[in-house]
Amino acid sequence: MTSAVAWALPAATAAAGRELLRRAAEERDLMRRAQGDPGALARHRLARCRAENTEALRTIVDRHGWPTGRLVGEPASTAALMILLHAPDLAFQLRCRDLVAEAAADGHCPAVHLAYIADHCAVARGEPQFYGTRVNPVTLRPYPVRCPETVDERRTDVGLAPLEQQMAALRRGA
Repeated sequence: MTSAVAWALPAATAAAGRELLRRAAEERDLMRRAQGDPGALARHRLARCRAENTEALRTIVDRHGWPTGRLVGEPASTAALMILLHAPDLAFQLRCRDLVAEAAADGHCPAVHLAYIADHCAVARGEPQFYGTRVNPVTLRPYPVRCPETVDERRTDVGLAPLEQQMAALRRGA
């Protein structure tokens, strides 16, 4: 969060933003460690971190609503989304998906945030996703997509590249 943004935010929401950034960074670090050492202890630490991050995010959401960029700064809002995507609580994810949808409709949250959480929740519920952001890690193919003939239009609407372009980039990186 830039110092200019921090000064513009009330102290409580600025602190929430710093907390979100710290927690997301800690989780990224634990994920890297778990990839290098996929043992039970690393998985346990990562699971505990995600559970604690979920509770911290829940507290922020209960107090302030969805942490939009205007509320906590853009980087912290993105950190909140990352925490939400790894939350072990689908009911909480669904609740926040609706809050993100409202914030995106009001222009207070990037529409791409909604795309990621909407697809995440759809796949978790065994439903087709809307934007094709979720990919099966085994097949490297997108999980089923609702109305695949118009998926690229929906992706364009939220600022995502066409699905085939995303898949080609994924295959290059695999």
